[in-house]
Amino acid sequence: MINLSKALAGVGGMTTVSRILGFLRDSIIARIFGAGMVTDAFFVAFKIPNLLRRISAEGAFTQAFVPILAEYKSNRSTKETAVLINKVATLLGIFLILVTMLGIFGAPWLIYLSAPGFASDPEKFNLTVDMLRVTFPYIFFISLVSMAGGILNSYGKFIVPAFTPVWLNISFIIAALFFADSFSQPVMVLAWAVFVGGILQLIFQIPFLRQIGLLPKLDFKINDPGVWRITKLMGPAILGVSVTQISLLINTIFASFLAVGSVSWLYYADRLMEFPVGVLGVALSTILLPSLSSSISENNKAEYSNLVNWGLKLSILLSAPAAAALCILAIPLITTLFFYGAFTEQDVLMTQYALTAYSIGLIALILIKILAPAFYAQKNIKTPVKIAIFTLFCTQVMNMIFIGFIGHAGLALAIAIGACINAALLFHHLKRSKIFVLEAGWMKFLAKIIFGLVVMSVSLLFFKGPDSIWLAYSVWEKIYHLCTLTLIGLASYFISLRMVGINLTVFTRRLSKQ
Repeated sequence: MINLSKALAGVGGMTTVSRILGFLRDSIIARIFGAGMVTDAFFVAFKIPNLLRRISAEGAFTQAFVPILAEYKSNRSTKETAVLINKVATLLGIFLILVTMLGIFGAPWLIYLSAPGFASDPEKFNLTVDMLRVTFPYIFFISLVSMAGGILNSYGKFIVPAFTPVWLNISFIIAALFFADSFSQPVMVLAWAVFVGGILQLIFQIPFLRQIGLLPKLDFKINDPGVWRITKLMGPAILGVSVTQISLLINTIFASFLAVGSVSWLYYADRLMEFPVGVLGVALSTILLPSLSSSISENNKAEYSNLVNWGLKLSILLSAPAAAALCILAIPLITTLFFYGAFTEQDVLMTQYALTAYSIGLIALILIKILAPAFYAQKNIKTPVKIAIFTLFCTQVMNMIFIGFIGHAGLALAIAIGACINAALLFHHLKRSKIFVLEAGWMKFLAKIIFGLVVMSVSLLFFKGPDSIWLAYSVWEKIYHLCTLTLIGLASYFISLRMVGINLTVFTRRLSKQ
């Protein structure tokens, strides 16, 4: 039996460790390199393989692979499952080698496409091209890491994939602190940290795959029904995931024409947003997709509905206070994490604008991590694709409207509102399906959450103090006061929820299958 709440705590805990190290890494990068030309160049060079990774590996591939793997695990022998994994890994590896070679040789054209505003500054453009050629192989390593993670998650080994990203952050931290001076252009050390981090993550997972007897082997006889079913599912999945990544790419294109530092301000704000999205949204998605897929493969509609309701309620309960805290505590968070060395007061203010805009869409971004897998588990990828395409159109219309008024913050606001549209449409279509039934008592639940948010928000605003104080605090004063505010926020929120009858023990859930 799999205890989902225990699995979520484990995955969330490991993800928290990774995210904390990620904040340390970003704080070090901000302190050493600030938010300017060289960081803009690096963040674009790192974003491109990351976008492709989310399309090919964590996105389309995982959505197509995990449901089929769950079906094989439930209905086929271990040998047949291993053969499927071998063939899929071989085909994926061939595809990734080709993509990596194209990316390395086509780096200048990729920069022209993704950050055309850089072309007006030859130094910035050439630096970005050089770094992209170093970072691009990351897509090869991390895509294989994502496949390994899908296998391990399907067999209940959630902790290993959740811990794996720690190695990338360790690579960044060591490289930035000890090897930056070894390069004529110090920021190049970050590109090589990405390369090494990808290798470390892949090596880390190999022993655990061998432990469950599913370490992939080369098998070039890829004419297998399961392989081609995955490939067929990947078609619409790639389109659906690409829509989201294209939206982010367009944002980078817009930002490349804005003031120097805009790409970096958006990056630092996004990193703060990614903490709750990663700890909660990705963790829930990680444990729910294999479980939902298993429920579908066994035609257990009641279990499927219960899982989705459980995921949605837990997501709202935990993401709502995170969204409010990111908005209210934007300056305390940014100054505590990044306001050192080359990172200026102007950078703090500009990052705050982006973070406040992003926070509007946090709840929706996390709900999407529950709602989309609910469709993927049914092998229904077309519905999320259609919704994603519509959301892309809406987001770009908003980009063109907002950017003229609030600059880079308009790009963040467009993504936030787009996420709300996406989540609302996914929920609407899922609710219309015959397989999902919404539990009774949702309105009372939401009213109690709102009450808790009001109590927490008033408490944080009362104790936070003026923003100017945070610019003057020493590092230890900032850490102390931020930790105090965090405890006040958590206590006021959960105590108020307990007062109105929400008992967190009801979210302890055990899935009655391996």
